[in-house]
Amino acid sequence: MNILIAGGAGFLGSHLVDAHIARGDVVTVFDNLSTGKLHNLDAALQTPLFSFSEVDICDPLPPTGSIDIIYHLASPASPKAYLQRPLETLRVGSEGTFRLLELARSNRARFVLASTSEVYGDPLVHPQTETYRGNVEPTSPRSVYDEAKRFAEASTSAFAREHSVNTAIARIFNTYGPRLDTADGRVVSNFITQALAGSDVTIYGTGKQTRSLCFVSDMVSALMALADADLPGPINLGNPDERSVLEIAQIIIEACSSNSPIKFEALPTDDPARRCPDIGRARSLLSWEPVMDLRQGLDETIQWFRLLNQPK
Repeated sequence: MNILIAGGAGFLGSHLVDAHIARGDVVTVFDNLSTGKLHNLDAALQTPLFSFSEVDICDPLPPTGSIDIIYHLASPASPKAYLQRPLETLRVGSEGTFRLLELARSNRARFVLASTSEVYGDPLVHPQTETYRGNVEPTSPRSVYDEAKRFAEASTSAFAREHSVNTAIARIFNTYGPRLDTADGRVVSNFITQALAGSDVTIYGTGKQTRSLCFVSDMVSALMALADADLPGPINLGNPDERSVLEIAQIIIEACSSNSPIKFEALPTDDPARRCPDIGRARSLLSWEPVMDLRQGLDETIQWFRLLNQPK
């Protein structure tokens, strides 16, 4: 199949590239490299099945050959990244989404939107089901990401209704693994970087807030299953193994054989207190659920961080 992955030089996108190439698909990546890294695609660049174009999807798109599946993963994804690029984040969720949807329409391609659990905001329903409408503050700093993804979902749904575009919406929960940006400010990357350096491991708030961590290979298999299915979504993709942030920090400190102390700081505005997916739809409709054990996944991620720190 001919696959286009917008945002394919990012953490999750690059793993999706590798999986499709391993399947024998022809893969094209559009990425403006604002947060993605070209070195994430080192393996892909060695194969004739792959091509890369430095493209901002908010601008007119370059010509493509026939496309069967389009994945829209283009967006700053970590709080640090989207808070530094608020208008870029809103634009890629709106104008960029429209351009990719028009491309899917002209190619009669399957369109898979990588949405996010952030559309639920700071949820009042737990665990979060796809029918929950969310608790989002549209004027807060974090809203640039939440509302960009909510608008992208609305646009995707409208194209499906008005133009019969074959669409799917994936609501992705916290994902981790090798190729995480070490400075992106997310829980796993922060804790590993700090623990390996022997510095304070910083927890914002009390540490009682929860996250549910899904290893990247599990998330890739879920996205590919959704792309190959005939489901519009939205569908939650994530790991329902809910842990407190404090517990995650303690596991990482132990796994790094670190003596780092834990330091508590003020909680950022609108940081969600609990985050856990109900994946009943994914289990029943995609026959998918995560299989990677948290400690094993963290060990693989820590090993990747260690290799990054080795002298060249």
